[in-house]
Amino acid sequence: MSEIDILSFGETMAMFVAEQTGDLAQVAHFQKRIAGADSNVAIGLARLGFKVAWLSRVGNDSLGRFVVDSLEREGLDCRHVAVDPLHPTGFQLKSKEETGEDPRVEYFRRGSAASHLSSDAIHPELLRARHLHATGIPPALSDATAQLSRQLMTQMREAGRSVSFDPNLRPSLWANEQQMVRQINSLACLAHWVLPGLSEGRLLTGFDEPADIAAFYLDQGVEAVVIKLGPHGAYYRTRLDQGFVAAVPVTHVVDTVGAGDGFAVGMISAPLENLSFAQAVQRANWIGSRAVQNRGDMEGLPSRADLPSLLKAG
Repeated sequence: MSEIDILSFGETMAMFVAEQTGDLAQVAHFQKRIAGADSNVAIGLARLGFKVAWLSRVGNDSLGRFVVDSLEREGLDCRHVAVDPLHPTGFQLKSKEETGEDPRVEYFRRGSAASHLSSDAIHPELLRARHLHATGIPPALSDATAQLSRQLMTQMREAGRSVSFDPNLRPSLWANEQQMVRQINSLACLAHWVLPGLSEGRLLTGFDEPADIAAFYLDQGVEAVVIKLGPHGAYYRTRLDQGFVAAVPVTHVVDTVGAGDGFAVGMISAPLENLSFAQAVQRANWIGSRAVQNRGDMEGLPSRADLPSLLKAG
């Protein structure tokens, strides 16, 4: 039996978060953290007690050491994180906002070590994980990471493992929208569970209604689709069931970044604990609501002890 519950992969960047509001050019003090949608989800799953393996690549630099140290402190298995002697660790600058608006983010990741992650990094041990979580970010970084994404998803599915996919669209990383839509949909159809936001689903499928967006993927072999509706909750559809699950009310939004990653943590963890999809969406909504009430990309992700009893298995 595998010692790995979940395999996740992608790029973790160093992040410098402004300690004062205003133009980033005028900010004098920043706090150093880590950032990356894929690793946010991995951290959230580790906090819930899952054994999570992280596949990535960092530069042979201080930021790379900081990233790996931070991930290991969160409980991730980083034995398969390679150190690249030629390319740097990516980083970003993030503004501080006080009004609940999305913070401004400036990326410095082109040509980063993680963009040179390739299929050569796939170790047989990783393919024994129970579940693979993938997103649309690695395929946008380079041809090598796109091929890695496709190969991992294909091999895990052929091995009988479950696979989840969050489109996590980053249009600025793609050559054009048509290429993004084509490649993301091709990968989504390799997954068992697809987790788009409503605006993402509309762009990717051309349909407006959640039920039609879900049907687009179900007709191509996906087993379940969950569509994030923000403050309106989420819609889920499987081959046997469908429904809306109300959002958890939030009185004060602090930071919206990472809400979708928190949602994914709930959606991945609950089915692996044999909960229903309706129960999984409830957990996902609750974790997403915590995320937006905390500053930072993954600071609001809960431990298992934090989960309300109604959201726990058994």
